[in-house]
This record gives sequence, structure tokens and C-alpha cells, in this order.
Amino acid sequence: MDVIFKALDNDASFDAGVDCVCTLYRDTKDVDESLPVIQALYPRLMALRPKIAETAEAEDLEAFKGITRMFAEAGEAWVVLVARLPGEFQGLVEALLECCARDWERDAVSLTFIFWYELKQYITLDRYTDARVAFQPVFAQLVDIMVKHLEFPTPEEGEGEDLFSGDREQEEKFRQFRHAMGDVLKDCCAVVGVNDCLAKIYQLIQEWVAKYASQASNEHVPHWQELEAPLFGLRAMGRMVDPEESTILGQLIPLIVQIPDQEKVRFQAIMALARYTEWTALHPETLEAQLNYVISGFHHSSQEVVQASALAFKFLGTDCQKLLGGHIAQLHTFFESVLDKLKPTSQEEVTEGVAAVVSVQPHEKIYDSYKMFCDPIMARIMNLANNAQTEEDQRAVADHLQLITIFVQVVTPILAPGEENPAVKYCGEVLPIMTTIVMNFTSSTPILERVCRCWRYMIISYRTGMIPLLPTLAQSIANGFQASREGCFLWATDAVVREFSDGAEYVDQATSDAVFQFYEQQAIAFLRILNDLPPQNLPDVIEDFFRLSSNAVRYYPKKYITSSLAVPIFSAALSALTLQQLDPLIATLHYYRDLFSFAFDKPMVSQFTSPEGQPYVTPPEVREAVKTLIISQGQPLAQRVLTGMMFTFPGDCFPDASGVLMTMFELLPQETGAWLQTTLQMLPSGTMKHGEAERLLKNVSDKVQSGETRKIRVLLQGQSSPRPILYCLI
Repeated sequence: MDVIFKALDNDASFDAGVDCVCTLYRDTKDVDESLPVIQALYPRLMALRPKIAETAEAEDLEAFKGITRMFAEAGEAWVVLVARLPGEFQGLVEALLECCARDWERDAVSLTFIFWYELKQYITLDRYTDARVAFQPVFAQLVDIMVKHLEFPTPEEGEGEDLFSGDREQEEKFRQFRHAMGDVLKDCCAVVGVNDCLAKIYQLIQEWVAKYASQASNEHVPHWQELEAPLFGLRAMGRMVDPEESTILGQLIPLIVQIPDQEKVRFQAIMALARYTEWTALHPETLEAQLNYVISGFHHSSQEVVQASALAFKFLGTDCQKLLGGHIAQLHTFFESVLDKLKPTSQEEVTEGVAAVVSVQPHEKIYDSYKMFCDPIMARIMNLANNAQTEEDQRAVADHLQLITIFVQVVTPILAPGEENPAVKYCGEVLPIMTTIVMNFTSSTPILERVCRCWRYMIISYRTGMIPLLPTLAQSIANGFQASREGCFLWATDAVVREFSDGAEYVDQATSDAVFQFYEQQAIAFLRILNDLPPQNLPDVIEDFFRLSSNAVRYYPKKYITSSLAVPIFSAALSALTLQQLDPLIATLHYYRDLFSFAFDKPMVSQFTSPEGQPYVTPPEVREAVKTLIISQGQPLAQRVLTGMMFTFPGDCFPDASGVLMTMFELLPQETGAWLQTTLQMLPSGTMKHGEAERLLKNVSDKVQSGETRKIRVLLQGQSSPRPILYCLI
């Protein structure tokens, strides 16, 4: 130990000494077992504390980092002792605070972050109340230190100079560093109390106002770094603050909306306001000033400020929707004035904000409000579509379609059964336009996907309210799929299949029957596509179709298994198993597993219950029909799954592939054993070791005869092959 600590006095051996000391600390993490060693190490560590000041004053960065690291690793290793015995370890905690305070390059302070977090985790527990009281002053000082470290660098030559002198890597490092420090501020809030931390932020902003506000103008804001940093701190603390806080924020928020127009300060002020919109909802007297401040940010020359304003508006609209409900006309004027100036992400955020306000309108006003905002968007979509020559133009159409989808997702009025849905009324008006767009852009994946997403959410959001539009919508989806061969139309089909299934609430039998016929129509279209093109050309469509088919089986088991398409779809899935891509293979294997589950009395995948709440029981005719289907197609399926596992399937497929085989053994042990034998006999010479296939088949046969089919997995596990395949039959 003497040798190790002596090494710290020599520049040549310093780094090695630090490594050794830190290893010693890590080896004493079991504090109860290592207490004698810790008692020997601790005085030696504290004897190093003067080096914190020495290395800082000498600006010896590497030595300072080494010293900081030793204190930090000791703190992490002994943190539970620190919590148990705060008096004895006060020096260690204060030393780490000093390391943070003296870090002039902000290069070492991050080494302490884990310690502060772990100490917070302990001392906020009731059993460590004494430690919390003891260390509250330390964490209070830590707030001041962290906020100071949050400050942007000050340029040497004038305010217009690049703050990082063109070093973008350094700028990104600082950005990440700030967010980590934000987490430390949250730790401080947990220990010290949110109000005390907020009070520090308020004091810092007040101090800046007292010193520099009179000198500030739009062209020049002196020492803006000292204002921006506490604003960042305020933003970081947002999640810790109770929306009912009534002491500090009522004074702080009005101060923020008067902050001068420096780019980074303005950005941070708006982002801070965005974090406190739940508080604003409970303090409506502050809303107007905040809203005006945020809206004025949309006209700022900085794109960052504009983007921050869009995000803040989204949260103001969402959290203060009821307060803004009477200002629809003004919001519409604002929406129209800014929409075309925004990037797509910001367009979506602003749309989400206004849609939230539309959603709380009285039922009799929802249609008019919906139409007021969406008609101009639809006009833009049609204009863009009429002039869309390039991929960029098509992307613009897709981006605007997403805005309509946001309204569909957010504006979901609660209505009595049978009452006309005003949102659906509007959907009926735009459905023909969307259908036309689909048929005019059958090769534009972004447009098709956005339209299908919108249709899908119409079904999910309005469910039975969409029944009057269902025939038209289904036809549009079907036509779009046939014309484009894009899988997104199967996503939309899937929503229809799930929401209008047999026995679903408020869904009549005629509608349910028609929906299953719609599924069959889509299946026929898929089978034709698969007949025209090899599976290798259709991985995404195959994935989407078999996800859809899994739901068709789950929600319409009797209709599905008695359908004339059951066998062709089963055979199509065999073709899909020739692929090597993970996602379509998983979807196909899940389809088989879901289908096979209905050969049992109580299928695991069924989500239905009887009116009395009893689990779904598979009718005997369905169970037998599934078994019959497996018998007719079992040989090629066993062959595809087994050889896929041996040669082509990605490893992540093995659990599902083995599940298919083992279900087949459970249902039809004799037949599956015979199919396994046939498959193994078809393997090329040398695929398995001499006699291995015969031994495997005999052992499988023995287990089948004794009824121990589940143990077959163990047998298959031990086989060798070109890949360790049959292993994963577990």
C-alpha cells in the first residue's frame, strides 16, 4: 500500500498509481467485509486532499483528473458507508465537491456524476434521514457549481465569434456534458428540495437582471451566458417540480417572458417554458404572457428558436387545451400564418397543439373546427400533389398528409352509441381526395404509407363511428393494394380486421362478415402477387400479410379455418419460409403458431371471452379442421422449418421455428415423426455424422411411443449440423 501511494508523488508513475489505488477501492465495495481495509485506506485518501487545490492552481489537468478520479471511485465504492456514517465521511463528500468547484476545464467533473447519483439514491431513503440532513448543504452548493459549469464559453474576441472556434466535436461534447449536469441538478432537487433549488435559479436570474438588464438590447446582451445557464437549469429541473408549486414559479415565469432577445437565451427560455406547461394549466393568469412570448418566437431569425417555439406551443396546446378552447379563431389565424414557414417536425408539433384545442370543443362545434383547420391543409395537399414531380415534392405531400393524421389521432369525441361522429363526417369528405391521391401515386411509398397511416387511425380512433364509411374505405384500400403492391395497405386492412371482428362490441354480424370478406379479397390479391413474383422480391409485403393473417386467425378462427383460402395461404407461407430475412420469417412462423393454437381446446392466442367472462373454447369442428390442414401440408412444412434451421434461418428465428415443430409433435406425434424422418433422409450426404440421423429418429420414435413428446427438444438439442441448429429447440 505504501508503494502504491508513494507512486502518486512521481510524474512517471502517477497514472499507474491512480489505477492501482482505484482498483483497491473497487475491491472494497463489499463494505462490511472490507471495513478494516477501508479504515486503513481512508486516512491515506484524505491526505491527498490538498493536491486538489495544488493541481488546480498549477492547471495540471491530467493530475487533477487523476486526483478527482481517486476520490470519485472511493465515493462510489463506499457510498453505503457514507450514507450510514455521514459524520465520518463528510470529508470525502466535501473533497468531491471541491473537485467539482475547481474543475476549470470542466473535464474532470463528470467523473463525480455517478457518485452524486448513488449518494442521492441512498440518502433519500427514510433510513438515511440523518445523512440527508448532513449533506443537504453540500448538494445546495453543488447546484451553484453545476449551474456555473453550464455556462457557454465566452469568446475572446467579440460576441459574434464562434463560441467553440469551429470545433464541432467540442461543441457536441459540451452539449452532452450539459445534459449530464442536468441530471445532477435533478439529484440535487431530490436531496435539497425543489423549492430551494428553484429559489437559487430565481436568484441568479434576478442578479443578472439587476446587473445587466439596463445594458441589454436586441443587438447586444452582455454576459448572456450568466442568464442562459440558470435557464437551462430551470429546464432540467422541470420534471421534479410539482404542478401545484406556488412559491417560486409565480415570480419566475413572468420574469422569463421579459428576457432579452439573444438567440441562445431566447431558445433556452422557450424550452424552459415548455417544461412547465402543466404548471401553467393550473395558473391560467400566466398563460397569455407565455403564449405571446412563444408565438413571437416563430418569427425569430434563428431556426433553433423557431423549433423550440413549435415544441413549446405543442405542450401549451396539449396541457392548456381547456384554457385555450375559446380562442379557436385566433389559433386558426396563427396556424395559417406560420405553417408554411416551418420544418415538417415543427409543423407536426404545432398541429398537435391546435388539434388538442379542437378536441375539447363542444360536440356541436367539432366538425366546423375540424374543417376550419383541415380544409386549408387538404388544399395544400392537392396543390402539392398536382405539382409533385420529384421525390422531394412527393415527400412534401406525405408530410402534409401526416398533419391530417394528427387531427384524426387527437380529435376523438366521446359519443353515445349511434350518435353521428362529427370527426367521421369530415373524414367522409376527404376520403375521396385521399383515394385519388393514392391512385395517382402508386409508386410513391412515402405518400402511400402516410395515406394508409391516416386510414388506419380513422379506424382506430373512431371505430364503429366509421361503419358508414367502411365499404368505401375498404374498396379504396383494396384498390390501392392491387395497384401498388405496397404492404402499407395491409396495415390498414389489419386495423379493420381487428376493430370489426366477430363478437366485437357494437359491431353487427353483417359488418363482421363483410370485413372478413374484405380480408379474403386482400388475401387473393396477395396470392396473385406472390404468383407473379418470387418471395425474394416481396419480403416486406410477406411480413405485412402474415401479420395480418395472424390477426385474421385470432379474431375470426371459425371463418378463417373454413375459408377456401386457408390451404392456399398455408402453402404461400411455405414459400415465405424460403426467405432469409428475419422479419418476414418471424411473421410467417407466428402465423403458423397462431393457427396451430386453434387445434387445442383453449388457444393461447385467443383474446375472446364468453359473455360470462369464461375463456374462449375452440369448437370441435375448428380443432379438427386445423389438424386436417396440418396433415395435408405437414410434410413440406416440417421440411421447410427443419432445413431452414439447419441452413438458412437467422438464429433469432429458432425459438419460433422450434415452437412450430414442437406443436406439430404435440398434435400429431406419429405423423410429425415420419415427416422428420423423411426430411432427414433427404439431406445431402455428409450433412450429419454417420449414424446420427438414425439414432435421432430412434430416440424421437421412443419418446413419441411413450407420450413424452416434450422431451424431443432435448434430443434435438444435442445434434450437430452445418450450424448448431437443432440446438435451439428449447
